[in-house]
Amino acid sequence: MTVEIPARIQHYIDGKFVDSVDGDTFDVLNPVTNETYVQAAAGKQADIDRAVAAARRAFTDGPWPTLLPRERSRVLHRIADIVESRNAKLAELESFDSGLPISQALGQAKRAAENFRFFADLVVAQADDAYKVPGHQVNYVNRKPIGVAGLITPWNTPFMLESWKLGPALATGNTVVLKPAEFTPLSASLWAGIFEEAGLPHGVFNLVNGLGEEAGDALVKHPDVPLISFTGESRTGEIIFANAAPHLKGLSMELGGKSPAVVFADADLDAAIDATIFGVFSLNGERCTAGSRILVQRPVYDEFVERYAAQAKRVVVGDPQDPATEVGALVHPEHHAKVMSYIEIGKTEARLVAGGGRPDNLPDGNYVAPTVFADVRPDARIFQEEIFGPVVAITPFDTEEEALALANNTKYGLAAYVWTNDLKRAHTFAQSIEAGMVWLNSNNVRDLRTPFGGVKASGLGHEGGYRSIDFYTDQQAVHITLGAPRNPTFGKGA
Repeated sequence: MTVEIPARIQHYIDGKFVDSVDGDTFDVLNPVTNETYVQAAAGKQADIDRAVAAARRAFTDGPWPTLLPRERSRVLHRIADIVESRNAKLAELESFDSGLPISQALGQAKRAAENFRFFADLVVAQADDAYKVPGHQVNYVNRKPIGVAGLITPWNTPFMLESWKLGPALATGNTVVLKPAEFTPLSASLWAGIFEEAGLPHGVFNLVNGLGEEAGDALVKHPDVPLISFTGESRTGEIIFANAAPHLKGLSMELGGKSPAVVFADADLDAAIDATIFGVFSLNGERCTAGSRILVQRPVYDEFVERYAAQAKRVVVGDPQDPATEVGALVHPEHHAKVMSYIEIGKTEARLVAGGGRPDNLPDGNYVAPTVFADVRPDARIFQEEIFGPVVAITPFDTEEEALALANNTKYGLAAYVWTNDLKRAHTFAQSIEAGMVWLNSNNVRDLRTPFGGVKASGLGHEGGYRSIDFYTDQQAVHITLGAPRNPTFGKGA
């Protein structure tokens, strides 16, 4: 398979591809070889200023914010059609750039199209609130786009996660500046052509590549960017929160996770093992909702660990472009080194039952064998800290109360998974877990209408469905008095 790579990656500002103001670039690495395969423009303050100015002009002077929802919806549907028609190419680029297995990259490309289609439909079907006091007053809510939205996206499944922010931001009439992750700028560079072909006016979409501490920081601090939507690690979220505070920006942040998968003794073990294998090893383990802590009730613990380890050893690790590959190469050598360091820590904290290093047949590139640790204590670093790779910690429990305490015993609270055939326990246990999302006897299958977000260190705010519409719009209440005004009269004294 030959992947078409551009000669260079530029910014896209006000309908034009441009280099950085200072001409600076950075290397983009192939995760399979760790060799530089392209140079990308390195954006800084001046480039963000140009992009924000273009987006601001498009918002204040252009037609996009004032179009009828149906008119914007037609453009978004054309975007979805174009993305769908280019699924294969998008998947190839995503796989090449991120190390994601090609079969999984194809699914992410399809989901990107669905994100645009969903918000194209939602913005037309949306109904706003109205309140009546018969004979006295009518009140209604008027939604208005806010302005320039700053979108900062991560390097795991980048194209899909970009669509998750771009879809609702554009559907509601905002203009945007996108800052994609510096590890994976390749697929983001395709948005410009897609949007132009779909008829999006120039300036509505702008893209600035660069490092988070330069381009991302400038975007967060820019006074003409009232909204920041960020997906990434919790520490970066803390910095963004602090830098946005002086400007009182609207923030939506989906941050890290260390999600528990709780397996009770009465669970369907076949289904639970399949789901928890997929839940931590799919997308190379580089997924925020990964069930990377598996808590298993003692009567089935030994059987679960034995079967889980055996199945993990059968997971196919290999070339991301090979359709048979189930775990590809991690995104970057820095991240690979981080994951490998956690594996070494785990060897001192728990019992290694599968993996534990680089596959023997893959001496080069950012490969990690699916790694399973058992008998992991709740104070272990591999239990508490987000590794973001194909590494899982398995811990036994005896009682429901102990399981709940273990599940909630981290600073994170993004997702959780519960496996049990006791319906009453499933619902009551789920409601006690400190997590923004809980799956019962299922794995990460989500309706796009539902809220997506976490609690504790896993996020701030929610997106998805009407929550995205809420975030990207101002809600203005309009009050109308019916009949004679009922005002108290001041100033009629003698």
